[in-house]
Amino acid sequence: MHAPKQLLILILFSMLLGCTPGDSVPSNIKNTDTHLQHPYLFHLVQADLWQTAVDSGAAYFPPTYQQDGFTHATANPELLMNVANHFYLDVPGKWLCLQMTTDSLAAAGTEVVFEGTAPVGDKQPNFEGTDNELFPHILGGIHPNAVLEVHEVIRSSNGAFLSVNNVTQGD
Repeated sequence: MHAPKQLLILILFSMLLGCTPGDSVPSNIKNTDTHLQHPYLFHLVQADLWQTAVDSGAAYFPPTYQQDGFTHATANPELLMNVANHFYLDVPGKWLCLQMTTDSLAAAGTEVVFEGTAPVGDKQPNFEGTDNELFPHILGGIHPNAVLEVHEVIRSSNGAFLSVNNVTQGD
C-alpha cells in the first residue's frame, strides 16, 4: 500500500520540524501541498515585456522584481481577474497570461514557493481571496522554455480586466 504524496510530504515536514503529524504546521513553512489543487501556475505580463524576453531568449523579470524579491503568480484561475484588477488596472496596454507548472519552472532552473499574498511593488494586497489562498512565488524570472501556453487577456475599453482566453470564465 502506497501513501499519497501529500501524506508523505506532511510526514517529512513533521520529521524535519520535530513534531507529529497531528501538530499544526508552523506558519514559517513556505511550501505546502495546497498548490496540488490546481495543476497550473499563471503569471500576468505586459505583452511587450514578454515579447522582449522571448526575442532575447532570456528570462523575464517583472518591473517590481527587485523590490518584491520574486515573480508573482496565481495558481487558482478563479482569482486571476481579482489579482489583475487590483494590481494592474492602471497599467495600460496589451496583457498576456503565461501558463506554467512547478515542474516546467524547475526544468528551467527556477524554484517556486507557496506563500500568503504579498504586495506587488508598493501596492498592498487587499482583494477577495487574499485571506484563504496561498500564492506561488517564483524565485527568479520566467524563462520562455518554462511556459507551456500563452493566453490573451481580454480588457474592456476602460482598462478593466475581463477574462483570460481558455483559462477563466467569460472567455
